[in-house]
Amino acid sequence: MTRIEIRLPRAYWRLWWATGIDNLGNGVFAAAVPLLAVTVTRDPRLVSLVSTAAYLPWLLLSLPAGSLADRHDRAGLMWRGQAFQAVVAAATAILVATGAAGIPVLVAAAFALGAGDVVFGNAAQAILPDLVAKPLLHRANGRQQAITTVTAQFAGPPLGGLLFAVAAALPLGADAVSFALSAVLVAALPRRPAPPDRPRAAIAEGVRWLRGHRLLRTLAVLLGVNTFCGQLANVTLVLLATQTLHVGARGYGVLLAGAAAGSVLGGLVNARVVARIGPLAALLTALSVNVVAFAGIGLSPGPVVLGAFLAVNGFVTTLWNIVTVGFRQQLVPSALLGRVTSVYRLLGWGLIPFGALAGGLVAHGFGLRTPYLVAAVVRGIALVVALPALVRSQPT
Repeated sequence: MTRIEIRLPRAYWRLWWATGIDNLGNGVFAAAVPLLAVTVTRDPRLVSLVSTAAYLPWLLLSLPAGSLADRHDRAGLMWRGQAFQAVVAAATAILVATGAAGIPVLVAAAFALGAGDVVFGNAAQAILPDLVAKPLLHRANGRQQAITTVTAQFAGPPLGGLLFAVAAALPLGADAVSFALSAVLVAALPRRPAPPDRPRAAIAEGVRWLRGHRLLRTLAVLLGVNTFCGQLANVTLVLLATQTLHVGARGYGVLLAGAAAGSVLGGLVNARVVARIGPLAALLTALSVNVVAFAGIGLSPGPVVLGAFLAVNGFVTTLWNIVTVGFRQQLVPSALLGRVTSVYRLLGWGLIPFGALAGGLVAHGFGLRTPYLVAAVVRGIALVVALPALVRSQPT
């Protein structure tokens, strides 16, 4: 094989850079918006509404966005989605700078930016096989995951905290610039519009296949429970850090970066862990340690312990992702992989906004540490219930 044959094409690197810039802005937004919400209200129920709005598009728009990606020019959908997000972020920055951004404005902005993210994310997954030869897809997907983790979780949050400390509107302005730059890069991707399809029939076929496969069906439901619990706990993390543990804006960004550091380390070594102990053992290890990490976060006496448990949680969450993505790639027929994955993600992420609402109510009624303890208990129960199905239906 020649050197040219093993190189990823130039069009892919345009997508890679666009993904990195986009997710850097997302990381800035993820750190800054909760801090903005805290300046408006200390009511955890209202703070949770902002996170709920950000994730609600994954419940409402994921399947329609997947259908759009199959029926329209994917690069065009991506750059238009990014341009829309740039306008929303810029308008919100102006409202924040003028003191006109209350909770309703932040909720509307979070929902609009989340909707753009759903369109961009679905089209980006669909366009990758158009840009990269099949033998290179594994490498391309790995590098996409790496740049997403580094920018959205490691670099973006501390930058968001730093910019917020300078001026409240500055993170949203930076977010608008990141979307605009990403749109410019994506607009130069090759135009390969997909032929018209029957989206309802395609979605129904994916639903039927997933419903009939016990292991992946169990993993999808378990993912839904876990993401519900994750958002239930994390939605008021900003309040736990700033009010209970007295961490400032910059320190809050560093805490988020600690979680990302665990994810990055997991991305580097977890494939070896899976190869050494096997996928089922790795999966059960990740789920078990997640329960302990959530309890540890809720009981943390200070920011150092909190950051350590956040890092552990990031590490084992990456381990879960490696195993479950591998299972899907191994078990789902190639012709159905995109449709089954879209249904899987809907089941897995659709409960996130409800978790955010529940987290706000639990924190308001029982204290800021309680959501993590509740999440640990629920995740532990879910693991015990799912264990027989996971053991009986593991791939041979």
